[in-house]
Amino acid sequence: MFEVLLYDGGVYRSEELFELIEDAGGTVIQKTRSSQMLSVTMSIPEEDRAVITAFCKEIGGEVKSVPLAGTEIAVVGPTLGRHHMPHPICDIAEHLRKQGAITVVMGLARGRGKLTSQINLEEKMIIGEYDAAIFSLGNFKPCVEAKTDLFSDIRAPVVLVSGPMPEGAENKCEAIVSGVGRKASRMRTPPEREKLDEIADKVGKILRDKKKLLDEDPLFIHPTEIKHLLEEYEPVNMCLRPAPVVLHLDGLRVKIGYGEHHEDIENMEIYGRKVGDICRLSPSKINDSSILIRIKTRSEVLQEDSVKEGGNDP
Repeated sequence: MFEVLLYDGGVYRSEELFELIEDAGGTVIQKTRSSQMLSVTMSIPEEDRAVITAFCKEIGGEVKSVPLAGTEIAVVGPTLGRHHMPHPICDIAEHLRKQGAITVVMGLARGRGKLTSQINLEEKMIIGEYDAAIFSLGNFKPCVEAKTDLFSDIRAPVVLVSGPMPEGAENKCEAIVSGVGRKASRMRTPPEREKLDEIADKVGKILRDKKKLLDEDPLFIHPTEIKHLLEEYEPVNMCLRPAPVVLHLDGLRVKIGYGEHHEDIENMEIYGRKVGDICRLSPSKINDSSILIRIKTRSEVLQEDSVKEGGNDP
């Protein structure tokens, strides 16, 4: 079994840390450098945790478990206006990042007002690109109940966060966390921090259930193996956007244009197969800003192989 850990510390002797992770048979999922500080998300065998932890302490860093690593989560508010995008949304996104997730904060184009709030098909498809979505809807119960239709048919699992507990929303989302409404200050008190932990726990449970479904018919290849392949691709190395390759439970997001680069990626080879044969590539709905890679399951690849072999029979 592998365990996902987060290292926080300086860049001092970081190359030795990377070598130790590789020697242990682990992989670096994400690394972020800010000046002389470094954060590294890694996946390592459980039996090697003591060795990795001891070395990290030796070089002056800290190690902790990050259950949401390898996921990308959208935190959505009705609009980007100051009325709908208060501090709790940012606090939720920050707390999930501390648990290892990559998070984005989004606002809908027309979410103001109980009677005029809307979500269009493009927005639904954008939110559906993420592993999970959190909708934060405010303090007024009738308003929250009226806006639950915003996420009733989104592809990604949804957690509703609101001040009051809405009625009739249980079948429209995977989980509900009440007691977190709009407020003009940061969530700093112990009860507020407990609510942030509750949200992270709800999201973690949903993603664990999603992983169990994937384990019933496993992916043909692990997303980290595709990630290592893409890191050798020059346009990815030259990309100045933060985290140019982001892991999902069932694939990856690569932050380069689809039209210019998808053929090059499809023709890359890994374990004797082309990436295009074992993955589905599509452009992001966000202005073709990135490429979504969905890895096929083992049964899908085997079925396609059998069809090809049958088609070649005389």
